[in-house]
Amino acid sequence: MNRILLALLSGLLLAFGWPTYGFPPILFFAFVPLLMVELQLRSSETKRKSLKVFGYSYLSFFLWNLITTNWLRFADVFGASFAILVNSALMATVFLLYHKYAKRQSQNRSLLFLVVLWISFEKLHLVWEFSWPWLNLGNAFSEYYTWIQWYEFTGTFGGTLWVWLLNILIFKSLMKVEKDQIKVVLKPLVLKCVAIIGIPVFISLMMYKNYEHDGKPVNLMVLQPNIDPYSEKYNMTNMKFSELMFELSNSKLTDSIDFIITPETFFAENTRLPKFKNALLKRRLQRFIDQHPNVNLLTGISFIDVFHDPSKVRSETNQYNATTWYDDYNSAIMLNATGAVQQYNKSKLVVGIENFPYQDLLKPILGDIMIDLGGTVAMKTTQDDRSVFTSSNSEYKVGPIICYESVYGEFVTGYVRNDANFLAIITNDAWWNTTQGHKQHLSYARLRAIETRRDIARSANTGISAFINARGDIIQRLDYNEKGALAGQLTTNDKVTFYVKAGDYIARISLFVLLFMFLIGFFRRPKRKI
Repeated sequence: MNRILLALLSGLLLAFGWPTYGFPPILFFAFVPLLMVELQLRSSETKRKSLKVFGYSYLSFFLWNLITTNWLRFADVFGASFAILVNSALMATVFLLYHKYAKRQSQNRSLLFLVVLWISFEKLHLVWEFSWPWLNLGNAFSEYYTWIQWYEFTGTFGGTLWVWLLNILIFKSLMKVEKDQIKVVLKPLVLKCVAIIGIPVFISLMMYKNYEHDGKPVNLMVLQPNIDPYSEKYNMTNMKFSELMFELSNSKLTDSIDFIITPETFFAENTRLPKFKNALLKRRLQRFIDQHPNVNLLTGISFIDVFHDPSKVRSETNQYNATTWYDDYNSAIMLNATGAVQQYNKSKLVVGIENFPYQDLLKPILGDIMIDLGGTVAMKTTQDDRSVFTSSNSEYKVGPIICYESVYGEFVTGYVRNDANFLAIITNDAWWNTTQGHKQHLSYARLRAIETRRDIARSANTGISAFINARGDIIQRLDYNEKGALAGQLTTNDKVTFYVKAGDYIARISLFVLLFMFLIGFFRRPKRKI
């Protein structure tokens, strides 16, 4: 088959295996056409093999990125273009390195190198400043969550490994077709595929059916104000939003409600951090709490801390003039009958919108290219640890996850290690309009519920707000573009999963194996291929 058609086929298979519209089992053979292209080029007498491998693989990955994440254009065309073009190039580089390695080593060793290299690449996307883990392969099963209940042991890297095992099995079987009769190859291939897919799915279904945890019931209300961030949100005062909060809350507020949760940056008008304790907004919210002493109010807020002391300047600090600096925080706070203000500052930031990656290196070259989304243009200041908010009666401990942070599995386990017995996701997904973006973001929350076995309350500005149990079921939801409040009950959990304890151990093992194989493969004399 034509190499261009094979490359296009891989891209389409990867794209149509993605949530929330796709069928993820397609991913089990999506890389096979591209692997065949690489093998054909490696075995041919053509010139510029490396360039052609990069080009064909770039075509595949560009198509995958374009179809699955083109919704980014609604936030910013430049940002979407950058993410799609650069991420495709990084994925193609992974395949290029595999090609270089395969020219020197046996096929089996080369395929192992490809697997650990890809997993290491996905781990890179979770930790570096150009972080973009949206297309990490393990995320693909978020809508088929009954198949991956074992993520509580492996995290999403278990899903990535699963996908690659099937692709390599099918690819190696196709390589044998030329040597053996198709019937001789087909029967063992089918049996192995059924086992590798069927056994984990069967185990997962049994786990799903039998899973339950003991805990205390917690009654919650999540608010969905349905405010357009492009035209309304940043033009309204905090006082107006407090009135909106009271209006939405009172529609369903009862004496049994333990938590009211609002979306990310619900109070978007910058509030001076040192003055907040005595601010009019704080007093107004505290009066509401005094009227409903059982309520713990968890809300998103924008803080700003202006200072003149140069010793307080950090890498994330913004400079106003020669003598004035300020830290800009996208924060979650909780207020309750104790009168204390519990605060957490968002720490996984959106590239180009909330942080300028590697600014010491890139700013002199590119200038200030932060993307302005309705006023969200300054570098955000983060914190090192995951704060957990404690209710006024000390029975409930909630992990406040802010928007993009919910895509990071090991990051979220930090809340549970700090004793969170349920989780809250506060977000604003309105930037992406009525596209797959907000649907995928909601779907990924199921993965965090399974990995940590924590129930989740999700409050989104324009939707989708929801309650998700520890099995990944969405038990209640308020759809996109609906204004209102959602009241429901979740259950706390104090048990800790293996994944919470071990984190991304599959990725760490892969990094170790990759380093060893890299040294062996590129610094030893090439061996004859088997």
